[in-house]
Amino acid sequence: MAKLYFNYSTMNAGKSTVLLQASHNYIERRMRTMLLTARLDDRKGVGKIGSRIGLEAEADTFSPDQNLYNLVEVRNARGRLACVLVDEAQFLEEEQVWQLAHVADDLKIPVMCYGLRTDFQGQLFPGSAALLALADNLREVRTICWCGSKATMVVRLGVDGGVQEEGDQIAIGDDIYVSLCRKHWRERRLTAESV
Repeated sequence: MAKLYFNYSTMNAGKSTVLLQASHNYIERRMRTMLLTARLDDRKGVGKIGSRIGLEAEADTFSPDQNLYNLVEVRNARGRLACVLVDEAQFLEEEQVWQLAHVADDLKIPVMCYGLRTDFQGQLFPGSAALLALADNLREVRTICWCGSKATMVVRLGVDGGVQEEGDQIAIGDDIYVSLCRKHWRERRLTAESV
């Protein structure tokens, strides 16, 4: 039985690296994969999944209004897919998560999603909330805080280097986020509030 997986973490934990390695493993065995990433994430270029250690691959992009079941179904009709891998899954809409669940259930293709669990304010992304509710299998990709504890939170830095308390949920960039344990996330936010 194919399953819907959600691999989640904070920034800079290696989610894209794990995704690209999983795709490589399938391809090495002459199996076809379909890579998807959010159209709005253009850090490595539109339609590219890239890791901090230099791995890269071309990917199809998704936007909020796109039907992902239909997209996968069309690709699968051209040749059986062994797996669908989704980067930046926090940017999925709830309806798209349901569509990916139907890919696993009805097309019998495993779907592996990789993304952030929470934003810089400690709130769930809509796509992540839906994945936490619907995924058959949840996996945490771990990274560490500067203190050595497991990082579970992220702060967003402003142009002045200070912690941002407010703003849009989505801001794309590698150098504007710092992964921290919950204790140091709270301390950084309290320090920002007192300034």
